Amino acid sequence: MSNARSATVSRRGLIFGALAAGALSRFPAPALAQAAGPFQLAPLPYADTALAPAISANTLGFHWGRHHRGYVDTLNRLVAGTPLAAQSLDDVVKNTAGRPEVLAIFNSAAQAWNHDFYWKSLKPNGGGMPGEALRARIDQDFGGFDRFRQEFANAALGQFGSGWAWLAVANGRLRLGRTPNAETPMIQPGVTCLLTIDVWEHAYYLDYQNRRADYVAAVIDRLLNWDFAAEQFARSRG
Repeated sequence: MSNARSATVSRRGLIFGALAAGALSRFPAPALAQAAGPFQLAPLPYADTALAPAISANTLGFHWGRHHRGYVDTLNRLVAGTPLAAQSLDDVVKNTAGRPEVLAIFNSAAQAWNHDFYWKSLKPNGGGMPGEALRARIDQDFGGFDRFRQEFANAALGQFGSGWAWLAVANGRLRLGRTPNAETPMIQPGVTCLLTIDVWEHAYYLDYQNRRADYVAAVIDRLLNWDFAAEQFARSRG
């Protein structure tokens, strides 16, 4: 990986990528019609009230209903009439990564993919401990769940500006890392993402203002979807 695509890393060495879209209001976001195109905004996997009080319906209304939708709509507009319109979202992200001439397409596609993954990384009444297999690997690779929890929080809090914190499997080992803006570790060979925390300000500012640490703690302790992480972990093992 070139220096231009290197990003901040966790102590445990997983290097994620580097590359770049927020408005806030106190009022719920009205529903918007989905723009025509090959890519569709997937519904939330739960009601917009289901993550409260950790994440309010107001935040979800803007985050999913405006920001996420905006990435999908922009992607549809940018790929119209190009061969990319016939590809899967995963392939569009991978085939545009690191190419300055299609940076706008990469940013919209990667942000759409990252948000799809983020919603699946959360669930009502989540948090707590992972299942036995994943817990054993966390103990092995991080020296215990408490240490893992602190390092995951550090990854999210240590991302300067907008971006993402990730738990992933890289070449058979669990790794933590962070990526700026639209960057995503899913483009890297040998990497399977397990969970992510969105640390763009629009993910938390309506509920927490500048208290990113409170938002990150709420996500880790009350919302992480360990069932989804276990499914991804099993997939990484073939």
